[in-house]
Amino acid sequence: MIDILMPRLSDTMEEGAIAVWHKKPGDRVDVGDVLVEIETDKATMEYEAYEAGILHDVLVPEGDLATIGMIIARLDDGSPQASASPAPAPEVASAPAPVAPEEDHPAQGDVASSAERGRVLATPLVRRLAHESNIDLALIAGSGPGGRIVRADLEEALEQRPTAAPASADRDTPRPVPAGPLGDSADTRASTRVPFDRTREVISRRLAESSSATPHFSVTAVADVERLLALRADLNARQEAKDRSRLSVNDLVIRAAAVALREHPGVNASYSAEGRGQTLLHGHVNIGIAVASPTGLVVPVISAADLKTASQIAEDSRRLASLAQDRGLGAADMSGGTFTVSNLGMFGVEQFTAIINPPEGAILAVGAALPEPVAMDGAVEIRRRMRLTLSADHRIIDGALAARFLATLTELLEHPLDLLV
Repeated sequence: MIDILMPRLSDTMEEGAIAVWHKKPGDRVDVGDVLVEIETDKATMEYEAYEAGILHDVLVPEGDLATIGMIIARLDDGSPQASASPAPAPEVASAPAPVAPEEDHPAQGDVASSAERGRVLATPLVRRLAHESNIDLALIAGSGPGGRIVRADLEEALEQRPTAAPASADRDTPRPVPAGPLGDSADTRASTRVPFDRTREVISRRLAESSSATPHFSVTAVADVERLLALRADLNARQEAKDRSRLSVNDLVIRAAAVALREHPGVNASYSAEGRGQTLLHGHVNIGIAVASPTGLVVPVISAADLKTASQIAEDSRRLASLAQDRGLGAADMSGGTFTVSNLGMFGVEQFTAIINPPEGAILAVGAALPEPVAMDGAVEIRRRMRLTLSADHRIIDGALAARFLATLTELLEHPLDLLV
């Protein structure tokens, strides 16, 4: 008998939620088969079987949490069971017991029978909301990857339900929940509580910890990017002629940041509390790119960015962004980051301050390239300029080092031919 343990699928993962079991007890499992989908703090990932056998039993059902190393299932490979009984696995924090349905609603057996007609792909959050709303997921067509039912599909199904409902159903139907009284009068905000899913919960916790535990400070520089934008237009014309990925402004910023980090290794670092405290200087420049995904903010990593051309960075960026949208990022795609670039310029944001992505020591917030009047050689010209804000961990990075890094970065962006050598 082989114990299948909850794997560590990212460098910050502490526990995971079982999203979907692709096999059920009694099914044959071959090496390479997708056994289960696990929802981590960063994405939902497929976990493949490394050994063959018959799935004997599932110890952690869909929707429940398990810590790293916990036994989630057992695989019968035909070998005799060890005489010594294994230590019992720690208890799983199970979801609250479902509320018994009212007589007017489908019975639990009806929902179960619908699952037997075919496996329904849906996230734990969607499954819970569907249960609370007494919606049979088997009757909903999913619009997500692989036919997965996403929250928008569930909301559409709820909108299409008849508005009239028996009085008994009113107790189970979600509705706006007042946040509290305003003096002696009722709350008029018509608020609706939206529970965090696993990803949003971990994002909230980790960023709160980073903001409170890491002594942030920020410095801002402004780069004249007229030459950079002109070079990008020329490069993209050549890229299209060769049927290659177009370069975004962010691709060039990542390339510039990678070169600047190589020149200032003290920024490509992390804090360690060992001994009296230590600075971990990283030998590789692995740049994370903040990407908005259906589950929230994720940070896939471009490895060895300082050794890649702008075209290679563009290809990596497109691939990682596509995987993020399809919830297909793997552990290797999101591990080992040493620095992060967060760009909101495409939304017209001029300047902002980002929170450090632990355990990294710094993050770069990139604003839009906007036209501004600039004094040049005694005359006023309209030039496109970009604001760059570096947030750094003051335990390992001083203001002078941060300023030197931004000076190098600005110089590279204003003289972009240096990025091509």
